[in-house]
Amino acid sequence: MSTNRTATLTVDGKTVEFPVMVGTHGQDVIDIRTLGAKTGLFTYDSGFLSTASCQSKVTFIDGDKGELLYRGYPIEQLAEQCNFLEVAYLLKNGELPNAKQKTDFESTIKKHTMVHEQLVKFFQGFRRDAHPMAVMVGVVGALSAFYHDVTDFANPTDRSISFNRLIAKLPTIVAMAYKYNTGQPFMYPRNDLDYTANFMHMMFGTPCEDYKPNPVLTRALDIIFTLHADHEQNASTSTVRLAGSSGANPFACISAGIACLWGPAHGGANEACLEMLEEIGDVSRVGEYIKRAKDKNDSFKLMGFGHRVYKNFDPRAKLMGKVCADVLGELGLENDRLFKLAKELEKIALEDPYFVEKKLYPNVDFYSGIVQKALGIPTSMFTCIFALARTVGWMTQWEEMITDPEYKIGRPRQLYTGAARRDVKALAQR
Repeated sequence: MSTNRTATLTVDGKTVEFPVMVGTHGQDVIDIRTLGAKTGLFTYDSGFLSTASCQSKVTFIDGDKGELLYRGYPIEQLAEQCNFLEVAYLLKNGELPNAKQKTDFESTIKKHTMVHEQLVKFFQGFRRDAHPMAVMVGVVGALSAFYHDVTDFANPTDRSISFNRLIAKLPTIVAMAYKYNTGQPFMYPRNDLDYTANFMHMMFGTPCEDYKPNPVLTRALDIIFTLHADHEQNASTSTVRLAGSSGANPFACISAGIACLWGPAHGGANEACLEMLEEIGDVSRVGEYIKRAKDKNDSFKLMGFGHRVYKNFDPRAKLMGKVCADVLGELGLENDRLFKLAKELEKIALEDPYFVEKKLYPNVDFYSGIVQKALGIPTSMFTCIFALARTVGWMTQWEEMITDPEYKIGRPRQLYTGAARRDVKALAQR
């Protein structure tokens, strides 16, 4: 909301004022929407590091405090006291469900878990060794060809059906991508299982025997989903919003978000962290790699430490460390080589003046790769798991955007630095 405060800008001797807007938490912002009309100028902000692209009530991050809030609730409390579908309900509706709302919502999601049988044939168009994220981009985008019965997105009922379908079908599609890659038969969803247990059934079950999800492992994966459900205006969320600003259907918007998430600088960080641990190999070599990480002339980077947003401890990392210990304890892998290596790296990073000064604390990706590997999820599927969880946030942000009375199609400006205007010469004169 606007305040009585204003920001003054002087350009060529002319002074113009812009209102200052204030939110519930975080930095105030200068409303520069009239900048072009008042001055003939635009701002330059590569990477949008100092630009608020929207108003949102969904998620708030305080990087200095190491705080993450979903609709005002701390992520720690949500992960410990709620399951993923309760968090999905919260993000979509703004409030946590009561007992009846929780039951009704879970029942609704279960009714949408199957995908159109013809969509199964779509997978056959991919090579067996195709990256699962490539498959995800194609299949999720193709959903719009199968579910075009609700396209009036000004209608809250149509938006709700689209939300429910995507949240319900993503676990099925992710599991199918995995099964197709491994050559195993697809497993149909089971409505007698909860959301995360059903996903594990579709991932790891076979027609040969009845699959019984381990409750400790299921809970661990459910927490992983919660920790990745939303994260403010990151690259993939901004992609979903920008795609949706044109009026594109939500299946296409989510496919765009998945494509963005696939980038190694975004969703692939946990995979890179696991690869780094494998490269180090043993606790005895930690000192060597810590030294390399400090060397400006060495290209080696300590993955899983530091975060673009969090200038303090990533609150999700603390939870993930506990989840990691619980999973390895349940599986009898307390002495797992990578886990011991990760604990030693974390210990040094929290004590070494170099890392403390630069605030390079462990982030959520530091432990999530170890947890997923222990659960039996291959490295190539890590980002698919991320996309499954983040679809809740993407859909929530998409709906918030298209119901915002101020929303317009996205149209960033640019600072053109190419050739000046010139005329085309005849071919013989070039």
